[in-house]
Amino acid sequence: MQSLINLNLVKNFITNNHTIDKGGDITYQTVKYRWSHGATDLHLGDGLMVYSLIQFIRAKVCVCIGTGGGFIPRLMTQSRHDLWEQGIFEGNPSNEWGDIGTTIVIDAANGVGGFTDWTEDNSFLRQHFAPQVIIETSERAYYDYFVRQDIKIDYLHIDGDHSYEGVKKDFELYSQIMSENGIITIHDTDQTYHNTFLVPDTQKTDFAEFDGPAKFIEELKNNSKYNLVNLKNFTTFTNKTTSTGLTIVTKNKL
Repeated sequence: MQSLINLNLVKNFITNNHTIDKGGDITYQTVKYRWSHGATDLHLGDGLMVYSLIQFIRAKVCVCIGTGGGFIPRLMTQSRHDLWEQGIFEGNPSNEWGDIGTTIVIDAANGVGGFTDWTEDNSFLRQHFAPQVIIETSERAYYDYFVRQDIKIDYLHIDGDHSYEGVKKDFELYSQIMSENGIITIHDTDQTYHNTFLVPDTQKTDFAEFDGPAKFIEELKNNSKYNLVNLKNFTTFTNKTTSTGLTIVTKNKL
């Protein structure tokens, strides 16, 4: 039986970057931080949920706040393109501002909380998936890009500043410009994962505030305006890569 998922596409473009030499041999480079999504060469981890949510609500404007290796933006663009292939979206299939919408990546790219490898124009992400890239803080991008152009977001993924204050600010700002049926996901929300994660001494400063998403989710679950679904698979298979937690947030229509 064949897989429903194109595993060659997954390995070649979603979970890895790759180069092809003159002899046709492929060299793979693992996408940075894919492990935090529970992804491997052939397995999408929680990225499959991101892809599926975009497919389900037929999201056109997809925004990713923070991404080290561009894993989630790839899935955003791939899902939108597939909606065109499936006949749901019609018209011009251009990745950016055609009839299939756009993927927008916001990242200060300042090394805080992790390093990016896609900021150059010739990066694998930008060459193959062509997202719109805003190298700026999420707060400034909100006011000076989204608000000024009155852009509404269909799907938002929050994975930037991992301090409690940073996650809360991103949510409070961007939740105001979601479309009527828009969906928000917040990454790294499994407190158990973070409590047991070993961090080298040289990286402890970088990871000191990485429990911010989990703390914010504990607060948000008491807000009757929102519905939360917390997805966790830590220790389901102890010898396999697992996700650091993904929370799906929708607005409760009272």
